[in-house]
Formats: sequence, C-alpha cells, structure tokens
Amino acid sequence: MFIQTESTPNPATLKFLPGQAVLEMGTADFPTSDTADGSPLATRIFGVSGVEGVFFGTDFVTVTKAENVEWDHIKPALLGAIMEHFQSGEPVMAADHTPTSGHAAHEGEDGEVVGQIKELLDSRVRPAVAQDGGDITFHGFDRGIVYLHMQGACAGCPSSTLTLKMGIENLLRHYIPEVTEVRPIA
Repeated sequence: MFIQTESTPNPATLKFLPGQAVLEMGTADFPTSDTADGSPLATRIFGVSGVEGVFFGTDFVTVTKAENVEWDHIKPALLGAIMEHFQSGEPVMAADHTPTSGHAAHEGEDGEVVGQIKELLDSRVRPAVAQDGGDITFHGFDRGIVYLHMQGACAGCPSSTLTLKMGIENLLRHYIPEVTEVRPIA
C-alpha cells in the first residue's frame, strides 16, 4: 500500500491519500480526540502524539497537528497508523456512526434561498475545498447572513477568511441577491 501526502493551504494540516475509499459518501470531522469514538481510524490517528484534529473525505484523510510539533517528527507515525488501519480490515467508521452530508437543516420561510445556497456550496465550493483537504458546510441563514462551518484543512487556515469573503461571499451574492454577508462559525 502506498499513501500519498499533499500539503494544504493550512500549514498545520496535511492531506493523506491512501489510494482507496475512506468514506463511501459524506464527510466525518473529529476536531478533538474526544470526538473520535465513532471511528477506529480516527482513534488510531489520535494515538500519534501531536495530533489535534482528523477529517475524512471520500478518498482522503486530513490531519491537523499541534503548533509546537514538526511534520518531520510525526508524519512517519501517521503514515504507519493509516497503513496499519487499512491493512487490518477494520471499518473506518463504527457501525453505529455514519458520516454526514454536512449541511444543517433549515426550517422557516427562507427555504428556497437556503436550497440555492446549499446547491451552490455543493456544486462550486465543496469540491474545490475538498481538493485542499477540507470542507465548508451550511450552518444557518439569518437576515441575509450565511453562517458556514469550516472543517478539516479549512478550520484554522490562514487563508480561510479570504476564501470566505472574496470567494464564497462574492459567489453567493452574485447568484442569490438575498445574501449580504458570509460568516464562519466556530
């Protein structure tokens, strides 16, 4: 098994490509080791000292490291943990945990606008940020303001503000006049 690695715009996050499916659909975000219970793979990765976050896409794993840790010191252990997991035959996710589509549900009168927002995120934004090892999902819409959740490499990325304001906000405002601003949520 050969696992490729790619850098991401976030220097604290590295993208691992195991050459096989990680998730059949959706994404899974583990921002802390306490959230990894539903995934044998995430649990194994958090076993490497210095790991602060794990994120799964359909064909990749992104790992976020602590600020005081160098990639040269933990990358071999991470490659080993990922390889060990896939060779073990264990599932990526426990049977009682399923990946999510990512978007929050929205109830209310803005249903049509929210549908358009989600469609643009799914068709234009999410595929692009997945290339960088992350995901951006809809969290809410209130009085013209779209709230988005940044995951994986996008969470804490130095260029995420620029991506939100210059990229996503401009895109949504262009196609959906009701959108006035885009804000990240924690």
